[in-house]
Order: sequence, then C-alpha cells, then structure tokens
Amino acid sequence: MNKITAIITAGGLSTRFGSNKLLEKIGKYTVIETTIMKFIDIADEIIIPATKETEEFILKSGIYNKKIKFAPNGKTRQESVYNGILACCDTEIVLIHDGARPYISKETILETIEMTKLHKAVVAGKMAVDTIKVVKNGKVVETLDRNTIFHAQTPQAFEYNLIKKIHEKYKNIQTFTDDCAMAEAEGINPYIVISKGNNDKITIKEDIKS
Repeated sequence: MNKITAIITAGGLSTRFGSNKLLEKIGKYTVIETTIMKFIDIADEIIIPATKETEEFILKSGIYNKKIKFAPNGKTRQESVYNGILACCDTEIVLIHDGARPYISKETILETIEMTKLHKAVVAGKMAVDTIKVVKNGKVVETLDRNTIFHAQTPQAFEYNLIKKIHEKYKNIQTFTDDCAMAEAEGINPYIVISKGNNDKITIKEDIKS
C-alpha cells in the first residue's frame, strides 16, 4: 500500500487579504483547520511549512494530532515545498496543496492519488469556461481555444523520488509558479484531474464562504 504524504503550504503573507487568511473562520473552523481536516483521514502524514503564527495556532487547535509535522517556512512557495519534501518520512506519493484551498473535496483528493499511482505526476484543476484573450500593451492580440485551457489548482501530486529530484535540480531557480511548471521544465507532462465542486483559492475576504 502506498504511503501518502500531504504537504500543505501555510507560509504566505496574505498581503491582498489584509490579515492571516488561514486563521479566518469558515463556520466553526478556520481556513487552515478546514484544509487539514480534508486530508487528515486520507494522508499517512501531513507536513506543513508554516509561519510561526500559523504553526502555534495549529499546535493549540483541537484538530492537531501526531500525523501533523512542521517544516521551515521558505522565502518562496517553492522553497517552502522543498522544505516539506525534505521532511517526508519514507513516503511514496506526495500531495502538494495550498492551505488557502479549504473547499477541496475528498473525492478530488482520492482521484488525484489514484491517478498518481498510474502516472507519477498529476494536477487538479478546472477547464476554462470564459473566452481567454492574450493581451499586450493594453490590447487584445489573440483569442485562445478555451477547450485547451486548464486552470491549475492543487493538489499537485507526484511520486516522491520524482518531485524530490526535480526540486533539487531547480532549487536555485526560484521563478516557478507551481510544481507542475517544474515538472514541465524536465519534459514531464502531468496528467489532469478535474476538481469536483469548488476548489478555489482564498485570496481576498470576499472569497470566504461561511
């Protein structure tokens, strides 16, 4: 049976939100608690690269248990994820998920894991609905085929040795926006899983759905 590790990033500054968005309430629980609970019964371990404020909150929360470990928070998301990868203990599949995506469905998580067993690199997300325009200097210069446009979300999942090797190779190039982009730089094309339900990231206060 494959050992599953979830790396949940919790080190952002929440600049656009105006305060630590991970500690905002969604009903009874905070954003970060809600996110963790989606993985707690699925993953064998959960590693959280977190700010000190968020780490202290989780340690005192009612959901904390022995599955949860912390990793140093990096200067970039990429560095934080790498720190999480290094903290993994004898794992086989790594799910990398944004702490600010609390609405992820367990169905999406489970499908991502099953796809990773087959393909080694997988990304959850959604197909584009709107017409996509390319804009340069304030003008539309091209209309893309939306049937080929995919909005990448998380989890992004990988066979452990694969993602560790990729991060080690590119650790001095901190310009990648997500882990899939790093895989693509290695000529690896991740397979997609269509997210079930709402899997949007909380960025501003209006994104909170109580």
